[in-house]
Amino acid sequence: MHRLKDKVAIVTGSSSGIGKAIALRFGAEGANVVVTARRMTLCEQTVAQITKDGGAAWAIQTDVADERQVERLIEETVKHYGRVDILVNNAGVIEGGRLAETTTKAFDEVMNVNLRGTFFCCRAGFQHMKKQGGGTIINISSVAGVQAWAGTGTYSASKHGILALTKSLADEGRPHHIKVSAICPGGVADDLVDASPEEILRSEKIDPFDVAETALYLATLGKYSVVHQIVIDRLGADW
Repeated sequence: MHRLKDKVAIVTGSSSGIGKAIALRFGAEGANVVVTARRMTLCEQTVAQITKDGGAAWAIQTDVADERQVERLIEETVKHYGRVDILVNNAGVIEGGRLAETTTKAFDEVMNVNLRGTFFCCRAGFQHMKKQGGGTIINISSVAGVQAWAGTGTYSASKHGILALTKSLADEGRPHHIKVSAICPGGVADDLVDASPEEILRSEKIDPFDVAETALYLATLGKYSVVHQIVIDRLGADW
């Protein structure tokens, strides 16, 4: 069943990990998927997988930390497809370490991609959705956006910020039929988490396609239904 038939969906950071899983899932459900990330070669690989399975996809290189590139992403998508129905803000980086030992450069890199990047995408996407009369924005936060532990301060701060953006934008979007939700995964089996200092067996990590199914659920809710926040944690995780 093609639950997203003819919908136009942008998924940032869809060259790998959670973003790629969401792009593949949306493509299988009939969406026209805009695959975007900094690594164009990997974006094209995602597009090839979607089209091989009978879906429709298009790639555009974007660094979400650059507001002009984000504006171009929305402009080119509208030029190519005519609209933006779903925007998934997934692009992100992770930087661990104790706060007292974190460099300003490392802090700025995380904030520029995770928080500023999400802000740029939300702003540009919201402006267009308001003109077209509605849409759905899904922000990928983290369990680290709900909690915080030693060694996660910078990353947690960026993900807490994403939840604040989500809640504010959800309130601003209601009069314009724009739904805004956040997914907060913990310990997903992808390269980003594999590079983190936390020691979790890959076999015990969350499957990226479980997050993709959650994104699909949010994208296919009825016209008058919205879920603001979903936490997906590992079974047995210590809170």
